[in-house]
Amino acid sequence: QVQLVESGGGLVQSGGSLRLSCAASGIFFSIAAMGWYRQAPGKQRELVAKITSSGSTNYADSVKGRFTISRDNAKNTVYLQMNSLKPDDTAVYYCNARVISYSSAPYDRWGQGTQVTVSS
Repeated sequence: QVQLVESGGGLVQSGGSLRLSCAASGIFFSIAAMGWYRQAPGKQRELVAKITSSGSTNYADSVKGRFTISRDNAKNTVYLQMNSLKPDDTAVYYCNARVISYSSAPYDRWGQGTQVTVSS
């Protein structure tokens, strides 16, 4: 069973920065794409940023130029550096990983979520 453990959320003032981390642990062959999603109250979950195992990235238009996703394949960890935060960035942030298993088809695993609150 693969687990994703997130950390780094919190309360920050508008214009501030936070760094989220998500580490995958368990038994698996590899982790393909990893990403961050967010869900604000009353809204659908949306993609924030995604990164492949080779380092290709894509971002939501709303965070381009402010957020940076990166990963450490040796540690099976993905990071999200969030700068110039705005109140609209307030949401629960979820880590996602595409798990390549030894014994089953690839599947998605989600973290438990971490709250990010940006005050104006």
